[in-house]
Amino acid sequence: MIEITLTVEMCGKQYQTNVIARKGTMKEDIIRLAEEQVKKQWL
Repeated sequence: MIEITLTVEMCGKQYQTNVIARKGTMKEDIIRLAEEQVKKQWL
């Protein structure tokens, strides 16, 4: 497992979030997880 810190832009604002994923997880999947997490936490 690896921890990745991402900045996601939504609704004109930038949100920073951490995603924990398995090594080898595709970039698109990590970005999708980050966006879902921001929606749950902030929107």
